[in-house]
Amino acid sequence: MIRRSFPWLVLLASAVLEAVWATALGLSDGFTKPLPTLAFAATATLSMLGLGMAIRTIPLGTAYAVWVGIGAALTVGWAMATGVEPFSVLKLLFIAGIVGCAAGLKVLPGKDPAPGRGSD
Repeated sequence: MIRRSFPWLVLLASAVLEAVWATALGLSDGFTKPLPTLAFAATATLSMLGLGMAIRTIPLGTAYAVWVGIGAALTVGWAMATGVEPFSVLKLLFIAGIVGCAAGLKVLPGKDPAPGRGSD
């Protein structure tokens, strides 16, 4: 169970890092501020490495959709929580929809094993 969940945990961590690098990118002011630029570079690299590791097991389309969806939802959520973006109940509802869709991709059954390679 843990072995099958590990790629999903890596993907989730990578999505969180995506939100961090997106936020740092906004704070970097076009890469003119050193600390946010460094934070962007480090977290973007780690986020991409995690996504690359996750797609060894999780299909690319699914992994990318989850990575972008969770990262975008966290980025908008953080922006609303910090007052950078105005809060809206509708916006929160749509963000919940993104997260719900990403979770739905996780619970879908995987592909059947190839003939002769089943778990008899």
